[in-house]
Amino acid sequence: MFKGLIGKKIGMTQIFDETGVAIPVTIIEAGPCFVTQVRTVEKEGYSSVQLGFDEVKPKRLTGGQLGHLKRNSLPPLRHIREFRVNDPEVKEGDPVKVDVFTIGERVDVIGTTKGKGFMGGVRRYHFHGGPRTHGASDRERAPGSRGSTTTPGRTYRGARSPGHMGNDRVTSQNLKVVLVDAERNLLGVRGAVPGARNGLVLIMEARKQ
Repeated sequence: MFKGLIGKKIGMTQIFDETGVAIPVTIIEAGPCFVTQVRTVEKEGYSSVQLGFDEVKPKRLTGGQLGHLKRNSLPPLRHIREFRVNDPEVKEGDPVKVDVFTIGERVDVIGTTKGKGFMGGVRRYHFHGGPRTHGASDRERAPGSRGSTTTPGRTYRGARSPGHMGNDRVTSQNLKVVLVDAERNLLGVRGAVPGARNGLVLIMEARKQ
């Protein structure tokens, strides 16, 4: 059975189990999604399910996007994403709701981390910085030497240096589902999920169970 959803991160809270222990929970507005296309090995060369999420005004989409959705009489949907699966077991036009997951299941959640802009080595990679004394007034937050001497006489590719921090696609693996609210399309997973509030996330069955 296909298990995958597109959702929106609402925020974090906590719930209490039967013994009174507080559990940190991320709440996700997951679905309802619609199957916009099913790709098969025979036709496209690989197997996947394409989902659409978040209904919007038709003027927000291009003519090609609207035509793609009208094939299956679907409403205008803002986000369309693909999930690679071996056996989809769904048909185009089918709704996919949060009740495909149950409490106690393990899921992987994919999101985009918060963008921090240009950051130095101390903030980006937790470098120690230079000495605070002996006349080094401007070396406190400098990355220091990261090259060699005459051989090779250059800095190796991939060295940790100042640059753009955040705004990366990150997967939080093996998160436990602790809340499923089918009426309000809410899913609660234990722990943190990458991204800011209202950020788009993809939820799928955990690969490393």
